Amino acid sequence: MNFTRRQFSAGLAAGVAMPALIKAARADGATVKIGMVVPITGPGAESGKYAQTGAKIAVERINKAGGILGKPLELVIEDDQTTNPGAVLAFSKLASQPDIVAFLGSIRSTQVHAMAPDLAKVGKPMMFGGTDPALTHMGAQWLFRCRPNDSFSGRVIAAYGSETLQKKKWALVHSTDAFGTGGAKALTAALGDAGCTVALDQGYPNQSQDFSSIVLAIKQSGAEILGSYFTFETDLAIFARQLRQLGVTIPWVGSPSIIDATAVKLAGPALYGTFGVADYAEASSEASTEFGKAYRAASGNVPPDNFSAWTYDALGILTTAINAAGSTDPAKIREAIIAIKGYKGAEGEYNYDQNGDGLRGYNIVRNEKGTIVFDKHVEFKS
Repeated sequence: MNFTRRQFSAGLAAGVAMPALIKAARADGATVKIGMVVPITGPGAESGKYAQTGAKIAVERINKAGGILGKPLELVIEDDQTTNPGAVLAFSKLASQPDIVAFLGSIRSTQVHAMAPDLAKVGKPMMFGGTDPALTHMGAQWLFRCRPNDSFSGRVIAAYGSETLQKKKWALVHSTDAFGTGGAKALTAALGDAGCTVALDQGYPNQSQDFSSIVLAIKQSGAEILGSYFTFETDLAIFARQLRQLGVTIPWVGSPSIIDATAVKLAGPALYGTFGVADYAEASSEASTEFGKAYRAASGNVPPDNFSAWTYDALGILTTAINAAGSTDPAKIREAIIAIKGYKGAEGEYNYDQNGDGLRGYNIVRNEKGTIVFDKHVEFKS
């Protein structure tokens, strides 16, 4: 099943109804509802604004193009409070509404893990942005990822640092949640394959306020380069400032959080000259550039990032799948998502496998005095 950007813009799938039918459906109050778990409060609230904006751009385009099965798409949003219990509560509120046919989960792997048991009981598709590889390899048939997983990010970070930057002795800093530990594990394996050594592997708890001991450990380790997996942009910004204040200037290649708009703003010059792997890069493809223009137009010229791109893609993929299935039956939607091949989204080209992974590539970008500049795209076959 091959879907192009043109198809997305024109109709998003087979079976799209005429605009007149959409108008009639609105008059009858008939919509197709998709639930969205997103941080509105808590430390992730700003990233939640990006996610909501990306999703709302998608809703507007989908409804202008004909909607889902001839009905308008309606997004139902609940606040996850940037916590695991909050995510579970938000999902339970959405799951209690039987007319919601599918869900958008979290970009944070730890929250997706927290919601997964309840999702299995509900038995409806959830698109999510968490990158812990385990999420699509634990038998959870209703989870579908809209970003590349960290088995790919680890390989790209390791290759760029060892081959392009020519550094072999690494320090790793990562959160101790599912995202951080999963990412560090994948990066360690990739570094071993590249003939590199890990001089320091240091975890930290989320919402930390002081990273000075970790920075000192990096200085003492003799590491030539730093690799990182930070869950929250606030933590990353504090670490970056303390890193520079204590005189650590080794090259730094981080997971996507290092180039998130919030982190770039909070850390300022402390992140200048760093590198990151990015699932979304505005100049990486025609579809990425088109989304960037739409996002800037909707947000007062604020540049988009991965928080907004994956939700945009998630709703486009769900719409494509439901229209192709001709039904909101969960099993039929699941089959249609897995059948998607060649879907060109803002994050890249989606080709879903049986596990629920659709993307296998990352972009390398660099921070040039606060501007994120695209370097190159790296794609893997498996």
